[in-house]
Amino acid sequence: MNLLSIFTNPYLWASTIAMAVPLALPAIGGTFSERAGVVNISMEGIMLISAFVSVAFSAYFHNAWLGLLAGVISGILVAYVFAWAAAKMYANQIVLGMAFNIFASGITAYLFNAIYGPEGTPFDTPKLPDVKIPIIDKIPIIGQILSGQNVMVYIMFVLVVLSQWFLFKTTVGLRLRAVGENPEAAETAGIDVVKMKYLGVILGGAFSALGGAYLSIGVLNSFSPEMSSGRGYIALAAMIFGKWTPVGSFLTSLLFGFATALSYTLQESSISKNIIMMLPYVVTILALIGIGGKSVAPAADGIPYRPKK
Repeated sequence: MNLLSIFTNPYLWASTIAMAVPLALPAIGGTFSERAGVVNISMEGIMLISAFVSVAFSAYFHNAWLGLLAGVISGILVAYVFAWAAAKMYANQIVLGMAFNIFASGITAYLFNAIYGPEGTPFDTPKLPDVKIPIIDKIPIIGQILSGQNVMVYIMFVLVVLSQWFLFKTTVGLRLRAVGENPEAAETAGIDVVKMKYLGVILGGAFSALGGAYLSIGVLNSFSPEMSSGRGYIALAAMIFGKWTPVGSFLTSLLFGFATALSYTLQESSISKNIIMMLPYVVTILALIGIGGKSVAPAADGIPYRPKK
């Protein structure tokens, strides 16, 4: 296996996009939350809960779209509780996020074993469809990369554009960013700081839930405990490396997705598999220590704010 055959293989680039989905969606969600001044590291837990709820509803109702809807609602509900504890009760946001992650890990494993037992999720559980794009599908190489992907891939592309527009081109997005930079000044200007924090965290929960649902009913049609495999934390790194912007988070997620896809491709080579499987995490560490430029968080990120009213 030579480098030319590796990097000209359309499967590598198609896999890069597919692997980026469960990173980009929670990373964009985390961007909304932190732009509102709330550090939400519970993305990992929200992904796990959504993955389980999505597959459970998909299996019970034999409808993957209902499973996706249920997964997103579960993420919103978890995020609402997180927002209440962070914005209303002024809880330590890091400790709160870790508590949510530990809870999600335990409750999903328990429910999975209690409901499905050793047999696991039903084999006939519906999954979200793959979509072939007319015309593009016929183009050599490009068609193999862009067409035939799971529908969540195309939803991700749309959400990246909408999120960038919402955050930087709308009045609500401006208010959200103002709260994350200077909540006192925002409140003086008549902005409801607490409401904006709720909005940021809930949007983050919805996006993280989409990422979790993709794992269980997009890539697969089953659930397994801890199936998020740390993607919520990698998404956090993608958000930081992407400088707290939706497009930046997406591009960084593509980088991490490429590292993961490349690690799978190189498993057929003579390189040690242990070294290969380290690749995505090495890229993550490099991003966190500042390779590619210094990232500056919103000024009031993670700082509890007590409204004067």
